[in-house]
Amino acid sequence: MHFIKEPPFGVRNFLMDKNYQAITEKVIELSKEVATYIEKESLNFSLDKVETKSKNDFVSYVDQEAEKLLVKALKEIVPEAGFVTEEGTAQAAGEDYLWIIDPLDGTTNFIHASTPYAISVALTYKTEPVVGVIYEITRNEIFYAWQGSKSYLNGVEIQVSKVDKLTNALIVFGRPHHYMDRYPELLASVDYFMKNTHGLRLSGSAAADLAYMACGRYDGRYEFNLKPWDIAAGVLIIRQAGGFVSDFKGENNYFENGMVLAANAGIFEELKEKIGKIFSV
Repeated sequence: MHFIKEPPFGVRNFLMDKNYQAITEKVIELSKEVATYIEKESLNFSLDKVETKSKNDFVSYVDQEAEKLLVKALKEIVPEAGFVTEEGTAQAAGEDYLWIIDPLDGTTNFIHASTPYAISVALTYKTEPVVGVIYEITRNEIFYAWQGSKSYLNGVEIQVSKVDKLTNALIVFGRPHHYMDRYPELLASVDYFMKNTHGLRLSGSAAADLAYMACGRYDGRYEFNLKPWDIAAGVLIIRQAGGFVSDFKGENNYFENGMVLAANAGIFEELKEKIGKIFSV
């Protein structure tokens, strides 16, 4: 069992109103139940059950049903909270609290029987993530944190890596569904990091990448045109693991502009500088 330590200044008042540790534990159990459903459906899944939302953006009945299961239970955990969901099964404003949900991040991987793919659930208070749970289903790994806690993987505390130079870093990036508007910059970034780091990876799941970064498997990540449900849980987990998250300008407007840059303390400034120049922000 983990215990909440003294929260940072400005967080104390609403920590007194909600037991974020207890909420996190309930979300973990719920995520396990929904993951069981997703795993069961994966055994007999075929591509003819896939719908295309837009180019390279897919959805299946598994995404939709998983989201319904999450929403139904989350309504009971924090009844006053609103919802922001990828598949649109629940869209409701909350006065202070919002659940931000991706029921199956990495759908393209899922429909091709590839890896990774994950459930991502965050609770925000006035736009600030206060609970974050990412369940990477294919490895049975649950990453989580709450406001004021450390970050954990299957009950064990995790931290970001200690790599202190970009040349020694392993970087992961994402190719968003709508990438052509910044395709030249995307290619330029791939070229640079392929030549000037230990390597560049593309996994197909932003949520899983952020979780992996929080435990030190990657040293930095970047992507544009992301949605809040792709990143909300990961933002909290990385920060509580000692990392940094911003948009490409170094500001905290990632929910609005969809640009996300995450890194450990050792390479964050260097990575931000390179991304800023490549993407001209």
